Amino acid sequence: MIKRQGCGTIELKGGDTLFYREAGKGDKTILLIHGNMSSSIYWEPIMDSLSDAHRLFAVDLRGMGKSSYNRGFNSLKELAEDIKELIDQKMLDNLVVVGWSTGGGVAMELAILHPEVIEKLVLISSVSYKGYPIYKKDSNGKPIIGEVYKTKEEMAKDPIQVMYPLMAIENKDYDFMKHLWNTLIYVHKKPQEDEYIRLLDATFEQRNLLDVDWALANFNIEESIKTINMPVLALRGDSDLVITKEMVEETVEAIGLNARLETLEKCGHSPLVDCPEILVKKIIDFIKE
Repeated sequence: MIKRQGCGTIELKGGDTLFYREAGKGDKTILLIHGNMSSSIYWEPIMDSLSDAHRLFAVDLRGMGKSSYNRGFNSLKELAEDIKELIDQKMLDNLVVVGWSTGGGVAMELAILHPEVIEKLVLISSVSYKGYPIYKKDSNGKPIIGEVYKTKEEMAKDPIQVMYPLMAIENKDYDFMKHLWNTLIYVHKKPQEDEYIRLLDATFEQRNLLDVDWALANFNIEESIKTINMPVLALRGDSDLVITKEMVEETVEAIGLNARLETLEKCGHSPLVDCPEILVKKIIDFIKE
């Protein structure tokens, strides 16, 4: 449990309620954006370690965790605009924005749309600036490279990447979701059993999986990524089975000289579990540069 943790909500202009966790004190404010099939609760180990010297905000994206889901969405840009409302209402600036996985895409959108409030950007196992491929599947369940879904309704029937996770969330299927996370995410370490259940409970709060998958499949900021001109640290585990090395390298290359990639050894898609101490040190050292 986080030291000195607080929480709150803000009302968005579009009618939704955005939930956030707040912890720590300090001159530097860090904004944490979680990934798909998770929520701000996944940041707790990181917040605990950073809260002694930093002010921290971790937001639940619309339709995830404790945030409401009155409006669907089609893009990560819409989620970034939600977060900008939080930034404005809490009067935050000079932020270090940290995005994990899908949250990395949201963080990049935020940096493009509102660079004036961001000082530095940390991308952890982030989706590529060209999005994440969800291709149609053949009769054997293999992706047909280049064949994309034309509608959300069509994508919802994807037998591998979408349909079964959707069903697992709807049915709160702990066995399936544990198998999924153990296979793809927790390839080195796993949370303690009681903590694991607590995290999965947060995963099952997600109501927007199809929106997120659609947004990821259609995410492409190729025309605007060069406008990200603040320092960017990209981190990726050497055993990440979700985000390839090429995905991170192409993003770092596209951003240019302000960005660099560092590899986390013996780490999969969740440095928050595999190597939280190293992750915290990387973030702190980057802030001090």
